[in-house]
Amino acid sequence: MAKIKITQIKSGIDRPERQKRTLIALGLRKMHATVEVEETPQIKGMVQAVHHLVKVEEVKA
Repeated sequence: MAKIKITQIKSGIDRPERQKRTLIALGLRKMHATVEVEETPQIKGMVQAVHHLVKVEEVKA
């Protein structure tokens, strides 16, 4: 599977609880934190829910 790098670029403060929990589920706890995860349909859905708070990049092998 392909991997993607997700970086939090905006704060979760003053966001709906659902978006805050989605950031935590992705492993993003602080601003400018970056995680590298497998690109699954579940991850894609979570990224879509918080797309305005994160930056997504493909990881080259």
